Amino acid sequence: MAGSLRETDRSRVRRKADRARYDFSTVAAILDEALLCHLGFAVDGRPWVVPTTFARVGERLYLHGAAANFALRTLSAGGIEACVTVTLLDGLVLARSAFHHSMNYRSVMLFGSAELVTDGDEKLSALLAIVDHMEPGRSAACRPPTESELRSTLVVRFPIDEGSAKVRTGGPIDDAEDVALPHWAGVIPLALVRGEPVPD
Repeated sequence: MAGSLRETDRSRVRRKADRARYDFSTVAAILDEALLCHLGFAVDGRPWVVPTTFARVGERLYLHGAAANFALRTLSAGGIEACVTVTLLDGLVLARSAFHHSMNYRSVMLFGSAELVTDGDEKLSALLAIVDHMEPGRSAACRPPTESELRSTLVVRFPIDEGSAKVRTGGPIDDAEDVALPHWAGVIPLALVRGEPVPD
C-alpha cells in the first residue's frame, strides 16, 4: 500500500469533498475501531446488504460465516463486485435551523471483489484475528477452532485498496441570520462504551 487508497470514479467523494480522506492510516484507524461492517452486493439485479463482524489484517479485511452463508458463498464464487462500509457515530449536531442539523461521524467505503480463503493457516489466523478484533487478546483465552469447525466456516478476504473515508467534525454550520435565534445549538457527543462484563 503506497499510503493511500485508489481514488476512482466510484470511490471519489463528491458531496462535501472536503471531508474526504484517502490516506491508508485514516481508513485503517476507522476500520480498527469499528466492530460492525455492512457488506453490499447485487445478484441478478437484486441488492443485498448484510451486517457482519470483520477484522483488518494489514491491507485486507477478513469476513467469516457458516459454509451455507449466502453472501459469502456468492462472493467467493468470484467475479462479483462488492462494497464494504463502516460508520462510527461521534455526535449529534443540533443547529438553530432544522435544515442544518447533522451528525459527526467517521466512515469508510471500500470497493472490490472478495476471495475465498483456502489456505488452512491463513483461514485459522483470520478467524482468530476476528475474535481478537472483538476483544483484544481473546483468542489466547479460549479454545481454538477444531478441524470440523474450520470446515463448516467460510472465510473471505477483501482488499483495502479502492475506497475512501469521510469525516465530519465540529459544531453546527448555521446561516448567519439564524445565529441570533434563541434556540440551543451545539453537539451532543456519542460514544460506544464497554460495560462491566457479565459472567456466564
